[in-house]
Amino acid sequence: MRVLGIEGTAWAASAAVYDTETDETTIFTDAYQPESGGIHPREAAEHMRSAIPAVVWRARDHAGDDVDAVAFSRGPGLGPCLRIVGTAARAVAGGLGVPLVGVNHMLAHLEIGRHRSGFDSPVCLNASGANAHLLGFHGGRYRVLGETMDTGVGNAIDKFTRHVGWSHPGGPKVEARAKDGEYVDLPYVVKGMDFSFSGIMSAAKEAVDDGERVEDVCFSLQEHVFAMLCEVSERALSLTGNDELVLGGGVGQNARLRAMLGEMCAQRGARFHAPEPRFLRDNAGMIAVLGAKMADAGDTVAIEDSRVRPDFRPDDVPVTWRAGEDVARGGDDAGTQRGAEATVSLDDRVAKAREPKGYRHPALDARLRRERTRGEARLLRDARRLGVPTPVLSDVDPREATLTMERVGDCDLRERLTEEGVRSVGRHLATLHGAGIVHGDPTTRNVRVGRRTWLIDFGLGYHSRHVEDYAMDLHVFEGSLGGTADDPVPLIAAFEDAYADAGDPAVVEQLREVERRGRYRSE
Repeated sequence: MRVLGIEGTAWAASAAVYDTETDETTIFTDAYQPESGGIHPREAAEHMRSAIPAVVWRARDHAGDDVDAVAFSRGPGLGPCLRIVGTAARAVAGGLGVPLVGVNHMLAHLEIGRHRSGFDSPVCLNASGANAHLLGFHGGRYRVLGETMDTGVGNAIDKFTRHVGWSHPGGPKVEARAKDGEYVDLPYVVKGMDFSFSGIMSAAKEAVDDGERVEDVCFSLQEHVFAMLCEVSERALSLTGNDELVLGGGVGQNARLRAMLGEMCAQRGARFHAPEPRFLRDNAGMIAVLGAKMADAGDTVAIEDSRVRPDFRPDDVPVTWRAGEDVARGGDDAGTQRGAEATVSLDDRVAKAREPKGYRHPALDARLRRERTRGEARLLRDARRLGVPTPVLSDVDPREATLTMERVGDCDLRERLTEEGVRSVGRHLATLHGAGIVHGDPTTRNVRVGRRTWLIDFGLGYHSRHVEDYAMDLHVFEGSLGGTADDPVPLIAAFEDAYADAGDPAVVEQLREVERRGRYRSE
């Protein structure tokens, strides 16, 4: 099969030809480069209008008349750009009399990594301009395991570079200046497997304005932002029991990010793959490759039904090309469990050690390990005083980042998902929030079940009186249900009902607002 792919979600006008027999992909791209500042939607659309016909013509000339399907990026992206791409794709498919395939741009980033790596069912970190999220395959769909709650990682970096007077794209400029920089402290925000970049970008701008060397700020910006991406990726691997990670998106071209992810995976015994740069940045090759898989599965779209979808979320896509796949999940050794943050040795008691993370800068690593160990010990005690079941501590060593505690429960909640179990979690979180305690990472792996339901691992927890923080706890737990349950809908309903009965219904209302902030959520 030979598929012609067309991409144009924002800045890259691109067309490609993919041959399934030879596995060869030929890409033709004309990228939009603004003279100053960031991407302007009107100017980007004008570029698409002039560039798409030219790159499509080159792809047609390369393929000749031997085209079996036309695939195009249907979304997400800038509406004016997508409409130009959609019009071109319909015209080519109609003219050739071949099927049309509408591809989700973000799943194409994932699938090109899976295709090039040969991995079975990896977790994918998409780190691009407008997006930053983690995807995992479960129950016939890709699930969003975690995502940015404000802006994409590339756009966040571009906001900083515009502040210092650099033009788009800002990422390569930050990478170059970081080579001569030294470490300075910046905010670090991880909430379960979600993350936020607005605070660190504001702090980076202020640091430059206050006289810090721009090289030092660039270095520290990379060390903090990329460490956040590595940490949430490791959390996703831990939650799902997966041992494969692929990287997608233009920010993935950064050598430091790739090195950090590789080191994280090596430390936990996982495999890592980053496609070559031409498949990381926006390109039609990935559209053609996924388009071929979809066409082979019969997943095509009639021209009259092929409107573009600027808000096309990856978890809205039926994954027809992987129909019937059963994804196996790895397990831990009987005596040892490796979480995202720590290695836990199991005996009559639990010895939890937060190991140094080789991917993190030593100063940042020491700070996080020390602060989280102290915080976990304090919050385990405070929660238990409120009547929330937690393990009893027998020893804490913040310097070595270790805790020793009683062993509780028979298994993690993810291994025994029941409505009663999630109701217990809802009641426990309501109790914590009523006392101003945020768990910070209430996933199905941080709940133990047996004769009771225990909450464990308060390392990301803190005290707060903000409804927003409580709502994020609910969001994290429901996201973990989506990533581990075959049918999360009734479990989520039971969890929310229990929380609302025992706690403040305003928190559930705020949860709806938090959900709308996820990338490309519709009202």
